[in-house]
Amino acid sequence: MIHPKKATRCPAGIITVGGRLKLQICYHLLSGTRRFGELQRLIPEASRQMLTLQLRDLEQMGWIHRQVYEQVPPKVEYSLTDLGRSSEPFLRQLNAWGERMHLEF
Repeated sequence: MIHPKKATRCPAGIITVGGRLKLQICYHLLSGTRRFGELQRLIPEASRQMLTLQLRDLEQMGWIHRQVYEQVPPKVEYSLTDLGRSSEPFLRQLNAWGERMHLEF
């Protein structure tokens, strides 16, 4: 029987699968609160399922806050927590580097 290696996890989620999405999500939340559909439009390469998983992971890590409004249809908004906002210098610098290297962040 083969035992999978236990992965070491980067606190920012960068080294895990979907880490790039986490950075993109946080970058887009720097400008303010966003709804799921807005994030989906801003990150079109992310499937609905992958975006949901990454949002849940970021919420569990304490980087984002998920606000659910009890109404029909349901409304959910995402925003950065203080911990998430503390990553702003890093996210902006990484985005600037990507633009200089002509990479899509």
